[in-house]
Parts: sequence; structure tokens; C-alpha cells
Amino acid sequence: MDNVKILPAGYTESAPFMAPEFIVEGHDEFYFRNLQVQAPASGWRQLRAEEVERLVKNNNTSDNWDNIWVTDCFEPRQIKNSHFFGMVRIGDVHKAVLQHHDLHLAVGIVNSVIISCDIGNDVAIHNVHYLSHYIIGDRCILFNIDEMCTTDHAKFGNGIVKEGEPESVRVWMELMNETGCRQVMPFDGMITADAYLWAKYRDDEELQRRLEQITQHTVDNRRGYYGTVGMQTVVKNSLIIKDAKIGSHCYIKGASKLKNLTVNSSEDEPSQIGEGVILVNGIVGYGCHIFYSCTAVRFILGNNSNLKYGARLIHSFLGDNSTISCCEVLNNLIFPAHEQHHNNSFLVAAVLMGQSNMAAGATLGSNHNSRTNDNEIQAGRGFWPGLCSSVKHSCKFASYTLLSKADYPAEMNIPLPFALVNNNVSENCLEVMPAFWWMYNMYALKRNAWKYGHRDKRIRKVQHIEFDTLAPDTVEEILSARQLLAEEAAKALLRTQDNGEALPAAGVLRAMGRDVLENSPERLEGCEILGENMEKGHRRVRILKAAKAYAAYGDMVLYYAATNLMKYMEEHPRAAFADMAAELRGKRQSEWVNLGGQLVNRIDLDRLRRDIRSGVLDTWADIHRRYDRLWKRYPADKQKHAFAAWCALTGNMSPTEADWKTLLEKGAALQEYIYEAVYSSRRKDYDNIYRKATFRNPEEMKACIGVIGDNTFIVQVAEETKVFLDRVKKLLKR
Repeated sequence: MDNVKILPAGYTESAPFMAPEFIVEGHDEFYFRNLQVQAPASGWRQLRAEEVERLVKNNNTSDNWDNIWVTDCFEPRQIKNSHFFGMVRIGDVHKAVLQHHDLHLAVGIVNSVIISCDIGNDVAIHNVHYLSHYIIGDRCILFNIDEMCTTDHAKFGNGIVKEGEPESVRVWMELMNETGCRQVMPFDGMITADAYLWAKYRDDEELQRRLEQITQHTVDNRRGYYGTVGMQTVVKNSLIIKDAKIGSHCYIKGASKLKNLTVNSSEDEPSQIGEGVILVNGIVGYGCHIFYSCTAVRFILGNNSNLKYGARLIHSFLGDNSTISCCEVLNNLIFPAHEQHHNNSFLVAAVLMGQSNMAAGATLGSNHNSRTNDNEIQAGRGFWPGLCSSVKHSCKFASYTLLSKADYPAEMNIPLPFALVNNNVSENCLEVMPAFWWMYNMYALKRNAWKYGHRDKRIRKVQHIEFDTLAPDTVEEILSARQLLAEEAAKALLRTQDNGEALPAAGVLRAMGRDVLENSPERLEGCEILGENMEKGHRRVRILKAAKAYAAYGDMVLYYAATNLMKYMEEHPRAAFADMAAELRGKRQSEWVNLGGQLVNRIDLDRLRRDIRSGVLDTWADIHRRYDRLWKRYPADKQKHAFAAWCALTGNMSPTEADWKTLLEKGAALQEYIYEAVYSSRRKDYDNIYRKATFRNPEEMKACIGVIGDNTFIVQVAEETKVFLDRVKKLLKR
């Protein structure tokens, strides 16, 4: 087969952009191009004879100068040593220079080949060896580009099929699983909520069919759209750009290959792509930065996210406000606010539900425990595997699970939130300490919630995100964990009696365990409390400090209730406690779904799925509007849930005003505890004798790391505590 064919002279100019059968009836091949271009107010005109003469003298060529259209503000002296084919329309060309950083280029076209393009006002195109079928915005700079072209079937990263194409060319993203069993069709504007809805509910066949239909109709499947470069975008020193749609104010320098791509960018949220980057079959969100030899294939990058230092992102969706550097990420759905910036970390076939952090050497899903690759990892919010942690498929972790450094040998299911998990090699057991963050790591817990909100620089907040550590999802995990701890504590006591009798029913065990944990925890001293079904295999799983964790979990629920009910009373200054109780009392919504960072109760999610199946929600815009309505209602739903969680924790379904005042006082005491725990957990770093050892004297240490009293976050928590206590005092007086 001939790889290179000989065509007649003039073919480039006369060759149609697309086959005749795909041209819209009654129109020509420029139909969509003309829809994409806004004609100048003065209109287009053909070249005058003296302009053609000047262009020829400047060593420019065209097979047909009548196909070159310009405006009245056209300076032909700015066009030099370039070659034009097909219909080319050029906006205003003034005798001027464009500056971007230290780069200065004259407006005009120099040393370039232009094929059937629309070029905006005062654009500088220099040394672009092949520019074909693009629409270039005003005041753009294109400098030193090898090839930049668009095909008639360009999809710009969207997972659709154009007219006349076989289904086999459709681009899918294989999320959460390497087999492709959870694949989704990417589209410009997709958020993590959409991807999770699609990838998770695979058993809902009608939902799957409707989402495919909706996505296929989201983008026009007709051929003939040109690639676009938005106004004031700079592309320089790059090799191949093909079938790319690039927004305004974008900066691309030294890219190796950008193909089948949408790069969203705007003046307020500019995106940047740097040296050695390869991006193929993807969508880049607003305000993203991709630098230094990164590779991404079949991907979506959420708004305000970053790829750096050789990161590899393949078949993955990285949510908003996230950063991945130096590592390999395959077949993942990652919710917003994820950090992974160490060279030797690896993540495959997982869904991480946000606010997660991968430490150096952590490898999740690095090897399989079966002959197939159809396994997954699911981790709730705040997941943090420690240094050099190795975790195998399949695993499930509750919210804010912290893994200590270890090679975990088997599958795990850890249902206890805010827990520290440790592989105790010397005793050959797995250890789980529930509520570890609340008891011993308060500085990190509080700072995490603050920093993720502080780092949210998005202007377009399409994906709604719950940043609060204590929210309906984590509180429900806590309530379930308290039941589990009670049951396991009762079993531990019964094992010490060893009377040979069968274990009582789960309800009886829980009641027995609650009584011990709440009234006589000393009875558990010397008992080994085990966690059943938390690790595959026959070795023990020990639950550490169960009684203390049980009490801590209770405090966490009380603090959640106090903070949210205080908000209700402050939002309703004339309301008495009885008014609040009457409005918020009701059945507790105990099932909450983390939908890409936005929390939705199961009833609303089931209704959403039903409305998609029935056609009530017929576009992704409709679905996103539903997300918005649920988000607007969420604060009220959260307050109702807080009231119900308070009742469930205390067992008092009809609390009185006296109970309310007790809750406020407890909330104030817990806020003071939080400040003290933040201070003490950070104080350890300043008192550490080994940290002090690196400094010549206390003065040097103070000059380098300051004193604890100057820690800005501790000062902030102190101020928050003062404000909280003042709020409580005001409410107690009502």
C-alpha cells in the first residue's frame, strides 16, 4: 500500500473539506464555518490589484487570489513569504506589534502556509508550517508551529460519532475499572457527578441507554466544523495540534501533541499548557495548568486542576481543584480536591470521593488478587494512604481513612470513618483505630476542611462540593460505626465468659454493647475487640480504643447537630426552639450519596434517575439544573438531618428546649476542645527534640519556623472559637 500519494498541482486548493454527501442540503462546505465566524461590521472584500502586487513582491503565493478576503483595514506589507490555499479570510491587519511576556511579533502572517482559515483582527502568525481549517480569534499569536489542522469529522474530545462514522471510532473513558465495564462517553461540560451517575449505576439499563442518547445529542454530529482558537490566545514552539478547540486567553508553549481536544479557557480563568505535553482525546477545564512532559489520553480535567512534572493520566477523570504530579493514574474517577504529587505513586481502577491525598510510594491497585483485572477500590472523602502504602483490589474505605505505611496483603473493607489503619507485622494482625483524626489529629482534620475551601479558585462552580468534614455522609457513617462498635464490644465481653452459648441477635448485642461503652467502659479492659469482615483472610483485625472512639463519635455527631441547628436559629431570628423542632422534625434520611462532591440523599437521587429514564430530564443541561436545585435545598436538608441525627444519637425523638440548651452548652465545650486539640496536636512539632536538633539554638528555630503562637491557622481557629462561643451565648439568651 502506498503511504505517500502523488496528487495533481493545485489539489490543496481545490480539494473539498468534506465529502459531498455530508454537505448540508442547499449549502456549501463552508456552512458551519460561516456559522462559527462573525463577519466584520464593514464586511469582507476581495483584494485590490495593488494589494496582490504587494503580496507577490513579498514572496507570497496563492493559487487563486480571488479566494483571499480581507477587511478595509488591511496592510499587505505585513504579509510575507507565505502561501495561501482555499478560501482564506483575514481580519484587520495594522502595522503594529503584539507582545506576550518577552515575545514581540509583528501583526501579520510570515513564513507560513494557510489553508482555508478565518483569521481575526490583528493576529500574528509566524513560522506556522501548516495551518489548515482553523478559525483564529482576535489578537492571537501563533509562533513556530509544525502542524495545526482540523479534519471534517473533528469531535474536539467529545465521545460522539459523526455522520458516516462507524461506532468503533467512538471515544470512551473507562473509569473505575480496567475492563471498561464502567465506561462513559466524555463531553465538554461533563462534571464528576455526571461521570459517577453514569459509571456507578450500571444495573440501571434504561438509565445507561438514555445517558448515551443524551450525550450523543449534546454535540452536533454533522461534519464540517472548524477548529477554533479564542481571542488573545498564544500558541508557540509546538509540534502538532489537530482537531483542537482552544478557548480565549490560553497560553500553549512547547506542546508536543494536542489531538482531539477541547481546552476551555477564558480571561478570568485562563488555562496553560507547557513543554513536552501530550494530550489526546480529552477535555481540559477552565483555569487548568499542564506542564513539563505530562501525558493524558482519554481524560477529563476538571476546572482549576493541574498536571505537572511528567504525570500520566489515562482513562481517568480528575475533578476540580486537584493536582497530580510525577506519577501514573489509570482508569480512575477522582472527585474534587485531590492531591497526588510524588514521583513514585500509582493509582489504578479506583473511585476516590474527594479531598484525598496520595503520599510518596503509595500504590493502590498495583497488583491483583485474582486471575482477572475486574477489581476496584472505593474510598470515601478524605482518604489518605501513607508513605509507601501498597493496597490491593478490591477494597472499600470509609471517609477519612488514614493508612499507615505498610504493604497491606489482602482486600479490606473498613467501615469505620476517621480511622487509622495499621498493618501490625510483628503480631500478624490488622489494627484499626476509629475516630483517630478527632482524637489525635485535629490540626490536620480542621485544616483540611479549611484549605480545600480556601483553594477553590473556580469562577464557574458547575460541580457543587461539600467541604465540611462533618456532613450527612460522614455522620451516617459515624452512626453506623457506633452500632458496629457496640456489637463488637458485646461480642468481646461474651468471648471472655466462654460459656459455649450461641451469640444473641444483633439487636441484643448492640444494646449490651451500648450499655457497656456508655456506662462501664472499664469492663472492656483486657478484652480484644475484633473487627469482622474487615480483611480477607484468617488473621485477626483488632479495633483499638473502642470505648474512647465510641465517645468521640458521639461528640462528633453532637457537634454536627449543634453547628447546623445554630445556623437554623440564626437564619430565623424570631423562631423559638419549638418552631425549629416543628419544622425540622421528621424521618431521618439515612442514605446519602456523594455525587461527585455534592451530597444527595438516595430518595432525590432515585427521583433524578427516574426522571432521566422517563425523559423529564432530556439534556445534560436539564440534569445540571436539577443538581443546582438540590444544592440550593441542601442547607435545609442538612439541618433536618442534623436534628434527626441528634435525636437518633440521644434516643430522644422529642427533645425539649432544655435539651436544646444542653446541646448548645455541649457544642461550646466541643468547640473549646477542638481549639485545644488543634493547638496540642501542632504543639508536638515545636516540642519535638529531634526537630530542635537541626537548629543551633532556639533563636535559629524561631527565625525558621516561628513560634506556635504565630501559626496563622491556630490563630484562625482561636478566633473561630471566640465567635462560636459568642454565638452560643446569644442563643442561650433567646
